[in-house]
Amino acid sequence: MLEGINLQLYVGPLVPVPAPRAVVEALTDVTVTTRDVGRSGFQLTFSVSTRSPLHTLFLLGGGQPVKVLRVVVVVIFNGTPHVLMDGVVTDHEVLPGREAGYATLSITGEDLTALMDMIDFSGFPFPAAPAEGRVALLLLKYAALGLVPLIVPSILIDVPIPSNRIPAQRRTDLSYIKSLARRVGYVFYIDPGPVPGANVAYWGPQIKVGVPQPALNINLDAHTNVDSLSFAFDNSLNTIPTVYHYDETTKTVITVPIPPITPLSPPLGLLPPIPLGLKPVSDDLAKYTLTQGILIGVAKAAKWAEAVSAKGELDVVRYGHVLKARKLVGVRGAGPAYDGLYYVKSVTHKIKRGEYKQSFELSRNGLVSTVPRVMP
Repeated sequence: MLEGINLQLYVGPLVPVPAPRAVVEALTDVTVTTRDVGRSGFQLTFSVSTRSPLHTLFLLGGGQPVKVLRVVVVVIFNGTPHVLMDGVVTDHEVLPGREAGYATLSITGEDLTALMDMIDFSGFPFPAAPAEGRVALLLLKYAALGLVPLIVPSILIDVPIPSNRIPAQRRTDLSYIKSLARRVGYVFYIDPGPVPGANVAYWGPQIKVGVPQPALNINLDAHTNVDSLSFAFDNSLNTIPTVYHYDETTKTVITVPIPPITPLSPPLGLLPPIPLGLKPVSDDLAKYTLTQGILIGVAKAAKWAEAVSAKGELDVVRYGHVLKARKLVGVRGAGPAYDGLYYVKSVTHKIKRGEYKQSFELSRNGLVSTVPRVMP
């Protein structure tokens, strides 16, 4: 690896342990993709002898129908460990190598949500349990994997009376948790770390505030720290999110336009796309009160306003930090329209001997920076 960068690999069923030296030395490429919502994934490429026991090891772990082989990828950069991935093997592929007697073994996997999407528990009852309690109970069964739940109570804490109704699970744990999140405009994801073998299972609103990461610089001569960075402005995201509520007392439909700006998703751009029409936030808000419907609409509408997007690639050594998804980052040198703060939607780590690069996707809800100066 490069000076100041050390890669650690942990492998094992349920409880991963440091991989043998022979396994680490056979590792040639590591690709890890982290997304702000949805599943994250990884791919490991090994150059091994055709008689290597690695073939059998990953065949057992990646075979169907049981996924039991757990993989943790950790990068130590300038003395600070970063857990890039904690997941399970889902597939493997063996290709002939360029040299006789050697082959390329490619291991593909996903984060621990893959284990949550394996068994259908439809019909499991949750008497007198609000959505937050149901999520906590579902995550409890994965405590042995080092999963620590971080649950943010919603404004719709509804404790069903067992004599009236008893909520029951539908489909897998992952599907049910995500469906509960969608009802209140929340997201669900698993964030690996902060130490190997530990994970944070987050169920709550999508947060786009916080301390920005070091700025991405382009067209700044010696201060440039990205290899490429391009921008796009999608003017089609110009509809006004709207809640339609039927008032049984007056027998009328109340139309409430929803601003896509919230304390958790503040404006990162001064000039949003010009709205040209109305679009319903959801079709299932009629069962809630007007106040509840508006609050749910605000949470969901914030996802529609990402009119500005950016894509790029950087060298971690030159950047001096490991860029992370689900956080803010500054951009400098792109011009008045595109400079400012962005939300990091996804990051792909590409690691090989002598090289550590990252490709990334950014977004924000308008042109022109809302801050007078982006800190380096």
